Amino acid sequence: MLSCVRGRCALSPRLSRCRLSSAKFHLAVGASCQKSSFKYSATEIPAMPPCNFKPEEYKGMSKERMMEIRRRNCNPMTMKVTSYKKPLFVHQGHMQWMWDVDGKRYLDLFAGVATVSVGHCHPKVTAAAEQQLNRLWHATNLYVYPSLHEYCEKLASYLPDPLKVIYLTNSGSEANDLAMLMARLYTGNYDVITFRGSYHGGSPQAMGLTSNAAYRYPGATASGCTNTMCPDVFRGLWGGSHCRDSPVQTIRDCSCAQGHCMANEQYIGQLKETFATSVSSRIAAFFAEPIQGVGGAVQYPKNYLREAYKLVRERGGVCIADEVQTGFGRTGSHFWGFQGHDVIPDMVTMAKGIGNGFPMGAVVTTPEIAASFGKGLHFNTFGGNPVACAVASSVLDTIKEEGMQQNSLVVGTHLMTELAKLRETYEIIGDVRGKGLQIGVEMVKDKASRDPLSPEAMNEIFEDIKDMGVVIGKGGLYGQTFRIKPPMCITMEDADFFLAVFNKCIHSYMERR
Repeated sequence: MLSCVRGRCALSPRLSRCRLSSAKFHLAVGASCQKSSFKYSATEIPAMPPCNFKPEEYKGMSKERMMEIRRRNCNPMTMKVTSYKKPLFVHQGHMQWMWDVDGKRYLDLFAGVATVSVGHCHPKVTAAAEQQLNRLWHATNLYVYPSLHEYCEKLASYLPDPLKVIYLTNSGSEANDLAMLMARLYTGNYDVITFRGSYHGGSPQAMGLTSNAAYRYPGATASGCTNTMCPDVFRGLWGGSHCRDSPVQTIRDCSCAQGHCMANEQYIGQLKETFATSVSSRIAAFFAEPIQGVGGAVQYPKNYLREAYKLVRERGGVCIADEVQTGFGRTGSHFWGFQGHDVIPDMVTMAKGIGNGFPMGAVVTTPEIAASFGKGLHFNTFGGNPVACAVASSVLDTIKEEGMQQNSLVVGTHLMTELAKLRETYEIIGDVRGKGLQIGVEMVKDKASRDPLSPEAMNEIFEDIKDMGVVIGKGGLYGQTFRIKPPMCITMEDADFFLAVFNKCIHSYMERR
């Protein structure tokens, strides 16, 4: 059944806030129940955009043999996280495209979880890696070699003062581990606060920062980490129609005057309650992604981080922006996600897109905080590897030279605007959100309840989209959000192809239902 919903729940004068039980719902991007102005009908699928790259013919082991080895020799976790009932057997990649072992082409809109920032096997980045491989594969930071220092100086130039001191790692988990250690050493305090629903890595230390049951184990993790309410203006207790910095707002309504957000006040109130009840009077740090990644592209009220940073610093803590998924121009409007919140953190952690898929991460902080790290001795064998530095340096150059940040803004805004039109048409599309090419589409049973769409339904749609030649991701606390985080080189034509595929798959699911 296809339908539009206009729930009727007025704002409660007693609570004087935008609350879940009293939220008024509306269709934020058009008149109620009007026919969507979406470009393609649900039966019309355009041809996949052309690509002039010809992949090599695959001549390796059979799919059956790969799966046999995967089951027998790979840790069972590898099978558990394998996407799709019919797995994708990837053979080759070029820019925004991937080919499987049978030669079928796919539009990659997940980029290895927002990791392939400038495109699979981008020629400039590949050339930089090859050149460095022919000169020096490996040296540790015990020695002084050019690529490490050239890269650190270049990366620092992309960050505002006083964020100029860099320590290179291999991953985001390592970077967040290190940031937590530095924060505790610098402040002399212990408690660290993160959002519920957050993901900051899978190492034992980072797992303490992570607040998502799917990524937790029944064993000891980092202690001293406390989770506060995530200021999610779609699924959370409070939210309204102009809370967030996004081309598309929620279907929730409120009576807030322009420039005033009661939802923000309530979420800040929850943070204050966490300070009063769950941590000591002096804290070490507050971790937040500018937009939650694994959590499902969750966005906060516009002023939330600015007010939260002030409260954290009043209590002796440092503010840490986890830019593992939002950094390097992906949000379009800014190079770093935190800049969209009008804040300057005390530390920035990054990985994924930093190396376009080459294993790398970094912690950037102030000279004062970095100096506290000298109380002990820390060594990372591969952090700052010469090839990693050469690759990462080329990534920065490519983003700038090819205008990929601006492309993220233009194509991403188009994607979100068109997805919002589909939200008008389909009862199960609850929210469309994000910035640039960091996009989430939250699926629901119905708009009135906002209950998550079932895992079975999500998997059914997910599989159909892949079978039609597009790869996307999933996330959210209940796996209810489709995640769209492609290489930043995708085109408008690519975007329109995906939109038509998505429309077709949702329509087909609704007909079957």
